[in-house]
Amino acid sequence: MCTGCCGCCSAFRPRYKRLVDNIFPVYPQDGLVKSNMEKLTFYSLSSPEKLDRIGEYLYQRAARDIYRKKYGFVVIAMEAMDQLLLACHAPTLNLFVESFLKMVQKLLESTEPELQILATQSFVKFANIEEDTPSYHRRYDFFVSKFSAMCHSGDEGDKKNKIRVAGIKGLQAVVRKTVSDELVENIWEPVHMDKIVPSLLFNMQESGFHTNEKSNQNATEDENDPPMLAETCMRELVGRASFGHIRTVLKPVLRHFDLHELWVPNQFAIHTFRIIMFSIQAQYSYTVVESLMAHLDENSKSSASIRTSIAGVLSKIIAIAAGESVGPTVLEIINSLLSHLRDSVKNCVSQSEEKQYQEALINALGEFANHLPDYQKIEIMMFIMSKIPFPLVDNQTPADNLLQSILLKSLLKVGTKYQTIHMNTTFPVSFLEPLLRMSLAPDSDMRLLVQKILHTLIDRHHNLEKLTKPTVDVAELDLVVEKSSRPDLIFINKHGPIIYDALYTSLQIDTNTPENIEAIYTTLALLCVELSNAEIVIDLLQLVLGIQSLALTNNSLTMAQKFNLHALVICLLVLISNVSNLKSLEEYGSQIVEARRQEAPHLLPEFMVHYPSNSEGAGKVPHLLIDQMAVSEYVKNHGIDASRLLQTSPYGAGGPGIVAAGAHRNSWIDTGRSSITELTGANEVDSAASSPGVQRKMPEEELTFESMKKVLTEPPEVRKEAEAERRKMLSHTFRTATFSELIRRTQPKHDLLQNKLNDIFKSLSVNEARSPTLEEKKPTVPTYEQNFPELFFY
Repeated sequence: MCTGCCGCCSAFRPRYKRLVDNIFPVYPQDGLVKSNMEKLTFYSLSSPEKLDRIGEYLYQRAARDIYRKKYGFVVIAMEAMDQLLLACHAPTLNLFVESFLKMVQKLLESTEPELQILATQSFVKFANIEEDTPSYHRRYDFFVSKFSAMCHSGDEGDKKNKIRVAGIKGLQAVVRKTVSDELVENIWEPVHMDKIVPSLLFNMQESGFHTNEKSNQNATEDENDPPMLAETCMRELVGRASFGHIRTVLKPVLRHFDLHELWVPNQFAIHTFRIIMFSIQAQYSYTVVESLMAHLDENSKSSASIRTSIAGVLSKIIAIAAGESVGPTVLEIINSLLSHLRDSVKNCVSQSEEKQYQEALINALGEFANHLPDYQKIEIMMFIMSKIPFPLVDNQTPADNLLQSILLKSLLKVGTKYQTIHMNTTFPVSFLEPLLRMSLAPDSDMRLLVQKILHTLIDRHHNLEKLTKPTVDVAELDLVVEKSSRPDLIFINKHGPIIYDALYTSLQIDTNTPENIEAIYTTLALLCVELSNAEIVIDLLQLVLGIQSLALTNNSLTMAQKFNLHALVICLLVLISNVSNLKSLEEYGSQIVEARRQEAPHLLPEFMVHYPSNSEGAGKVPHLLIDQMAVSEYVKNHGIDASRLLQTSPYGAGGPGIVAAGAHRNSWIDTGRSSITELTGANEVDSAASSPGVQRKMPEEELTFESMKKVLTEPPEVRKEAEAERRKMLSHTFRTATFSELIRRTQPKHDLLQNKLNDIFKSLSVNEARSPTLEEKKPTVPTYEQNFPELFFY
């Protein structure tokens, strides 16, 4: 029986088969017969309906040659298929493509690496062709699986690299072919991503993390380098992912790092996620951060080293997402970071690895805030402040203290990224009050953290480093001083009292270290430099005198702490006079400094924990102390009203500028918010006094005809003096009175009115009970005028 291969039967075979047979030479090494290939191509273009038969016949010949191991003819058949694919764009091309993909699959199933590489090259060419009509039934499951397997080739030498490169290029081609057409198979399904992504990561982790900075001058070499090619493919894959698909890419990445224990060390993880962050569409970048945080939640029971590494990755990439995060997303990320910090504190208090994890989270928080606009940084600081547990009590657990400390470190980290412009914007009341309350915490390290936060937020002209250590040689500091703006002056006039009060109260705490006192000096020095003004000078000098009195009279402080306070006082005096250009006061300060150097060097910086046993107390050398009268005169000589310096100091009781020995000063922190009450009361008096035609009544003053007559007839000067005296009395009352006395003084004064109303309602009920007749229905209730004669004038 004739097989169809002999010449006698060739005339009876279909023409397309004869044309296909003619492209094959007698010897495979001669290659494709180009003239006959041109005839076959022309025939295909002339009769496109024959394309599917041509493709099927080429596939049958190639399959037979593979079985007979005639690989040369297989290569020729594949080359012919490629040329036909590129030349023909008929509507019936879909039918030819099926035969083409069957041939590619047949070659990939072969055990010969050369045929696998050849098939991959043909598939890449096919993927670059844009088809006119989509194919709804075409599937690429086999190609994804086979190319992924090739990416893990374990052959030796160059053969391994070639197969891996072919596998990566094949995956890249599959992605390109399927992503561009929504009607074909969805490549983003987890079943495909779970193969593609780990295959790329497997090759990337051998790169030595030398990418990104590498130049593109050896682009050809990069295409033959599996790690470099895998990175390119990963960038393309992530860049093509939409919002709904990005998580299907990230989950296999996270799972791969977990299964292969690639988090520790985290250099490769950082490298990979940076590639993802720079490749993803900008508006979706925060999704990567959310996925990493969710993965941190899932690893809450993992070792601290793994969590630290994940947090380290987060800190390296979170800044990239910050620029695209707006609105609730910002607070969600911050809240998640704070939640991880709180959980870390609950899990362990002392492990060093856990502390490294906490530091990594804090760094991530700082990096995120660094790339946000300033108004969002303020919101973040207020948000963190609201998470710090209150109230502060002495019997707190170590976990509570640690949580407060960590949250304050987070706040400090954000504060270092913020640039202050106006104080009132940086310190809203809802942020300033709890911050000052925290400055009186029992733990000295916590108080030091609060002062550092104040330093970084107050300093606007980079004077912080110059004022870190107390010194009397202010002229050598080269400070940058600018005139205060009106909003800053309004801020310090409004909030200065509670700031000074908190700092003064903090100096009374007997657990202060020299670092704590130095930090308070820096805070006051920055306030002096940043808010230079005549009124503020008086406030600061009052505080300086109050601190000196505290050092003289407070029995709970050690001698070393008292010496530190005296050194702080003289440093502040010299600084204030220098910044405010008060020459005579500066000379006076210099005289005291020289005298102390000769007689009492322990009353000068630097601050120490222990002083020589022969160091004399400051009370025994009164001539080395700052004299209140002298300061007042020097200030007055410069045209500044110094009357407040001679009044009773708000920083002590018992005399001007003196705190009575052993006397307890009612700090605003002792009664929760009593300082705010003082400030509010004083502001109300000022507000009423500044309003024309309005006079505020004192608590003990009754509203009578005589009092109103007095208001209308007395001269304005007398009224102003009386008002000033009342204001002074009110301030003194709220600062010195006991809590019970304040309650008694502020009790409502409407008891008389309430009694009268009770009488009226009682008499009404009695009259209704009697059911009077028409004649008896006469007014029995006293008139309003009779009940309240003091409200009517005759």
